[in-house]
Amino acid sequence: MGVKKYPAIEGSILEGLSRILGHTDYGLTGSEIGKFLPEVGISDIDSTNTKWKRLYNAFVTHQNQNKVSNNILKFIIKAISPARYVGRNELFEHIRTELNKRLSFIGLEYKANGKFTSATRTNTISEAEQKANRLKSKLESRNAHSEIFKYCKAELLVENYFHTVFEAVKSVADKIRQKSGLTGDGSELVDKAFSIKNPLIRINDLSTETKESEHKGFANLIKGVFGMFRNTTAHAPKITWEINEQDALDILSTISLIHRKLE
Repeated sequence: MGVKKYPAIEGSILEGLSRILGHTDYGLTGSEIGKFLPEVGISDIDSTNTKWKRLYNAFVTHQNQNKVSNNILKFIIKAISPARYVGRNELFEHIRTELNKRLSFIGLEYKANGKFTSATRTNTISEAEQKANRLKSKLESRNAHSEIFKYCKAELLVENYFHTVFEAVKSVADKIRQKSGLTGDGSELVDKAFSIKNPLIRINDLSTETKESEHKGFANLIKGVFGMFRNTTAHAPKITWEINEQDALDILSTISLIHRKLE
């Protein structure tokens, strides 16, 4: 069986890929470009140019001669190999995300395992942004609980940190109501559900003081999340309660832990 031939990549997409790979702040170094181009059979025809233009000119010339993009994709696999980014996962995910925004226009996705896979072709910028959403990708890399995605799917796709946190925290109250049969909310709901004398939900058998302390601590953690995040987001305008990406990741990771304990 012959090697699959990938069609030539449109010039504007090729330029976008080159700009990411040769980005001044986080892209490949000049020496790395000089090393990987010949290793995948692409001539380094413009080695004195800026990094992204050097890559673009090499890619375009090779593609014009061969009419396929196979070697360009090989370059990405070799240059952005997961093994090269051990200890630099944030950087790897950022580059992969930016590449996938461009690759989505040709129906390809570069996976975290360093391989390409077919993907639904996108036709608009907003579709590409949603498809390669940074926040969702980072939550997946943290193995966040499925409930986070169930309640926040729409918000995650548009990277709305404010409403992502709001909806995710609400999911904890929903889960407690489902498991306890209660209909309350907030601290009152938590106190009734996790009562030591008559617990409707327990995270251990409460047979020792240590286990009782763990149970109480978990209940207090939930009440703290409600008080700090849900109540704040419910009453504060978005413009006055800003959540950046790192804050959102940390909050959502805490909520993920709560969901795992509730199970």
